[in-house]
Amino acid sequence: METKADIEKAPFFVCLNGHAGDGNFHLGLVIDPDSQEEYEIASGISSRLAYRALAMEGTCSGEHGIGLGKLRYMEAEHGPALDIMRAIKGLFDPNSIMNPGKLIPQSSGRG
Repeated sequence: METKADIEKAPFFVCLNGHAGDGNFHLGLVIDPDSQEEYEIASGISSRLAYRALAMEGTCSGEHGIGLGKLRYMEAEHGPALDIMRAIKGLFDPNSIMNPGKLIPQSSGRG
């Protein structure tokens, strides 16, 4: 209901599509790229949606993996396991040359 309220209040078009059966859905927020106000509203909707998913023991990343916009939620979703993910990536990419800062939030110079 909270996401539905966010969509109804948005001053721009929002497309919702999902996957029947697994409870997974995506929002397409169609904003004016020149409008800082719409960008901020869309960012708020996206952030609230991610935290709602995590509060329901879901994931904010969906089946497509982490994008740059979702990196900020990795700590909330994975907690201490994020350090293990960083260590594994460090074994395979000690110089952080493969997608630096795009797969796992950087910490201590590693990504």
